[in-house]
Amino acid sequence: MTEGTVRQKWTLTQEAFDRLLLSFGDDRDSGGTKYLEIRSNLTRFFEWRGCPFPEDHADETFNRIAKRVAEGEEIQNPSGYAMGVARLLVLEIVKGRHREQLALNEMTSTSSELSAEPDDAEERIGCLRTCLSGLSIENRQLITEYYEGEKGDKIQNRKKLVEKLGIPVNTLRMRALRLRDRLQVCVEDCLSRA
Repeated sequence: MTEGTVRQKWTLTQEAFDRLLLSFGDDRDSGGTKYLEIRSNLTRFFEWRGCPFPEDHADETFNRIAKRVAEGEEIQNPSGYAMGVARLLVLEIVKGRHREQLALNEMTSTSSELSAEPDDAEERIGCLRTCLSGLSIENRQLITEYYEGEKGDKIQNRKKLVEKLGIPVNTLRMRALRLRDRLQVCVEDCLSRA
């Protein structure tokens, strides 16, 4: 993929969902019954692993399976296959949490540096405003709403963002992480020029 191209995210279509159900049973009805059974197990699996939004992760698991079925893969054991995909998704979630925690720790250390040097803090804020103005309106709203609020309010804001954008929570986290990284590089570049 070239640097300028954007990778298109695969989305579940009605046809892909129908094929998924048929791969779970002899017909759409028996496949639907199996789907509900597996979805319930997946939701519990993600809950037990302490994953936020377990239903969303169960849906993401099915999206990944549906994509594979649409690409022609045959599934012999739907329950086992789904659990295998779910285990891989949990690993991605854990890695994402780790990256997020590192980023938060870095932000905390940066904010303590800001409070130690008031003159530098004003420059940083000015650079941050400049860098934020360089983002598209959608990205600027996403990053400000993502970090808005404290504890419970922040969680509610992120749930609203997930609903508003119609994306899985992990996709939201990754977008926010990428935007924050872009802003950090921009601010550091701005400060080095100042």
